[in-house]
Amino acid sequence: MRLINQRPSRGAAIIVAALPFAALVVIYLTFSDIRLEANPQDKLLPSVESFADAIRRMAFEPSVRTGKILLWADTAASLQRLFIGIGVSALAGFTFGVLNGMIPWFSAAWSPLVRVLSMIPPIAILPILFIMFGLGELSKVVLIVFGTAPFIMRDMEQRVRELPREQIVKAQTLDANTWQIAVRVVAPQVMPRLMDAVRLSLGAAWLFLIAAEAIASTEGLGYRIFLVRRYLAMDVILPYVAWITLLAFLLDAAFRKLNAFLFPWYGTNR
Repeated sequence: MRLINQRPSRGAAIIVAALPFAALVVIYLTFSDIRLEANPQDKLLPSVESFADAIRRMAFEPSVRTGKILLWADTAASLQRLFIGIGVSALAGFTFGVLNGMIPWFSAAWSPLVRVLSMIPPIAILPILFIMFGLGELSKVVLIVFGTAPFIMRDMEQRVRELPREQIVKAQTLDANTWQIAVRVVAPQVMPRLMDAVRLSLGAAWLFLIAAEAIASTEGLGYRIFLVRRYLAMDVILPYVAWITLLAFLLDAAFRKLNAFLFPWYGTNR
């Protein structure tokens, strides 16, 4: 049998997927031992004991200054900003995307603006957002919205235009008006695609969130990483990066499961 036609079993796939991670751990531990043997005070590649101590301090012991457990306080602050930003982006992206895809006059007015906005690097306007909205929560949420909403709008517009034209024509022959076509024909078919668009925007949303927190914040995962970097505290930075990665992975998996639960018909023919 040709290699291109061979598929691993579930157990073999798990083992093969774990091998690169195990290799990275072995490589890290090897170089960490080498550096710590040469300099026990080296902070670039901390030992496993240093990681354990940092995790205990950040995740299980209240801060002396604030009385909060820092990891969970930072996580709550970051997730709140992320969910608000993604929620607003999803609502705006769905509304403008459907209107742009359905109504030619609306598309003629707004599609060019959406395309232009999607080309502006969101990080470049971060100082403008801080000037306009201050250093509080609003500017961070606006950055997430600005960075993700135009792409969701464009994706939704394209998905609406990909719907079979016959469906729109048949709905009109049954005397459906524009509102009824939008609610009964278009929306049910593009909602699962909206879930996919939001899920694929999570990576960019995390990037904009971390950037905003690093510049102006008093708590949050990005704030904590850039706060301790001045002390070269890799024993804190690396666990925080791993925690952000785990949160992003869990959110991605949750959106997949939710999409499959709400729209079981979606993707069955793909």
